[in-house]
Amino acid sequence: MQISGKLKRDNTYDAIVIGSGISGGWAAMELCKQGLKTLVLERGRDVEHVKDYPTAMLDPWDFKFGNNNTVQDEIDDPVQSKVYNPGNKHFFIRDKEQPYLQEKPFDWIRGDQVGGRSLIWGRQCYRWSDLDFSANLHDGHGVDWPIRYSDIKSWYDYTESFVGISGKAEGLPHLPDGNFLPPMELNCIERHLAESIKKNDDHRIMTIARVANLTQAWKGRGTCMNRNLCTRGCPFGAYFSSNSSTIPVANSTGNLTLRPFSIVSELIYDERTQKATGVKVIDKLSGELHEFYARIIFVNASTISTTALLLNSVSSRFPNGFGNDSGQLGHNLMDHHSSAGATGIHPGFKDKYYKGRRPAGFLIPRYKNLMPGKSDEDYVRGYNIQGHGERQEWIDKSKEIEGFGKDFKAQLSTPGPWSVWMAGWGECLPYFENKVSLSDTQKDKWGIPLTSIDFSFKANETKMMNDIQQSSYDMLEQAGFENVSGFNYGHNGGSTVHEMGTARMGHDPKTSVLNKFNQMHAVKNVFVTDGSCMVSSACQNPSLTYMALTARACAYAVGKLKRNEL
Repeated sequence: MQISGKLKRDNTYDAIVIGSGISGGWAAMELCKQGLKTLVLERGRDVEHVKDYPTAMLDPWDFKFGNNNTVQDEIDDPVQSKVYNPGNKHFFIRDKEQPYLQEKPFDWIRGDQVGGRSLIWGRQCYRWSDLDFSANLHDGHGVDWPIRYSDIKSWYDYTESFVGISGKAEGLPHLPDGNFLPPMELNCIERHLAESIKKNDDHRIMTIARVANLTQAWKGRGTCMNRNLCTRGCPFGAYFSSNSSTIPVANSTGNLTLRPFSIVSELIYDERTQKATGVKVIDKLSGELHEFYARIIFVNASTISTTALLLNSVSSRFPNGFGNDSGQLGHNLMDHHSSAGATGIHPGFKDKYYKGRRPAGFLIPRYKNLMPGKSDEDYVRGYNIQGHGERQEWIDKSKEIEGFGKDFKAQLSTPGPWSVWMAGWGECLPYFENKVSLSDTQKDKWGIPLTSIDFSFKANETKMMNDIQQSSYDMLEQAGFENVSGFNYGHNGGSTVHEMGTARMGHDPKTSVLNKFNQMHAVKNVFVTDGSCMVSSACQNPSLTYMALTARACAYAVGKLKRNEL
C-alpha cells in the first residue's frame, strides 16, 4: 500500500542507490558531491572503517584453529568457505541463510554489508581498450558495445586519481597505461622469468600487477604495510574500499543517508509518468515494509542481485521484469575462468631471499589474438596470466618433512627452493543461455523468489584453458624451471568472482537493457552501473571499469536532472 502526506515527504530523496559495494559507493559519492540528497540502501549490516575490522591485527596463533577453516565451516557454508577463512569470515554471507538454486554448479560469492565485496576484492585494476570494446562487433559474439575507449578514457583518469593505483606503465595499446603510483617490485625469480619471457617472445612482457594498494599516502589514506591481510579490512585505508574512501566522502557532504538491513524487494513503476518513483524495502531486522521515493535510482546491488531485483519488479507494463522490453534481462551471464596454468621449481638463486610480503603478484598481459576480428588460435578472444614467485616456507615444507627436535626445526627454518605459480584469467563469451532467473515455486524467508543460476563454460573457454596450460608450461620450462606441472582446477563458474552481464548496455533497445550512459532504455530515471551492465567480459579484472562507468553515468544523470529532463 502506498503512503502519502508527511510520511511520504520524509521518505523522499533526490536519489536512491541500491547497494554500497564498489559501484554503489561510487554512485553515492558522486551524487552526494553534486548536492543530491541520497539514500543508500544496503541489505546487510553496517561496517564502519577501522572500528568494524575485528581481526585486522590478529596473528595466526590468535585463532583457535590457526586461521584454518573447520569441517563444520565447509558443511555450513559449502560455497563461501571456498574463499573465506576465520580472519575474514565475517565479511561473507552464511549459505544456509541465503540459499540460491544452481542449475549447474556456480559459486556465488557474496558479502552483504556496507562496503559489500569492496572489503574482500582482489584489488587488481586494469583499463580496457578498444580491442575489448569492439570485440563483439568484430567477431559477432553478443551485441556491440555502445561506447569505445575514447568515451571512457577521461573517466578512467578521474577514478584512478581518487582510488590510487600502483603500477608500471608499459606502453601497450591493448592494455592502456593509467595514472599510477610508484609500482611494487618483482622479486629475483620473477625478474628471471620476465627476462626469459622477453628473450623467447618479444611480443610478451611480464610486469608487476596494477593494484589499488597504496605505495604512498593518498587522499588522506595511509601507505600499504604489505601485511597481506587485506580482506580482514585495512585500518590504514591502504587499499581502496567503499568504507575507507567513497562512503566517508559522501557522508562528509551532509547529503548521505545510509540505511543498512534494508532488503529492496522491487522497484515501483508509475505507468502515467513512465518512470520509477521509488522502491519497496523489507527491514531485515523487524520485517516491516517501507517505501522510499526518489527522482533517480541507481541499481548497484552486484550483477546477480541486481538482476534478481529487476526480474522481481513486475507490473502490467513490465510483466517479464523491470525494463525488460528486449527479453535480454538475466541473460548473457559471464565470469572469467582462472582454472588453468602451471607451476615449477627453479634450482638457482639460493643465495637470494626477500623480506616481508607483497599484496600483488605479477601480470603477463594478453599476447594472443591481438588483431581485432582475427584469431591466431582455435578460439576467439584471449587471456592474461597472473601469478607470483616465492621461496618455499616452513608451512609448505612441514607437509613433506618428517621428524622432530633440533634437526627438524633446522630443516623447517631453512628456506626451500624458489617456485612460481601462474594461471590464466580468460575471457568468457556472452552466451544467451547462461542466465539468471527466478524460481516459480521457491522463496526465501522474506518471501522473495529464490534466484536460479544456469551457467557453464563452453568450447571456446575450454580451448583457451588448454592453451593457457600449455603456454604457462612452456614459459616456465624455457626459463629453466624443473618439475614443471600444468594444471586445470576445473573451478565452477563464479569462482573468479567476476560475474557480469545480464542487463547489458547497447545501441538498440530491442537487444539491450541499457543505453551508452547506463540508463534504462525503457525507464529513463533508472541507471545500472554494476557488473550487470557489461556487454562482454574482456580478460582484465573489471572493477576499475565499473567505477569509471559509474562516475560517468552519475555526471550524465545529474546533468539531466538539473535540466529537468528526468
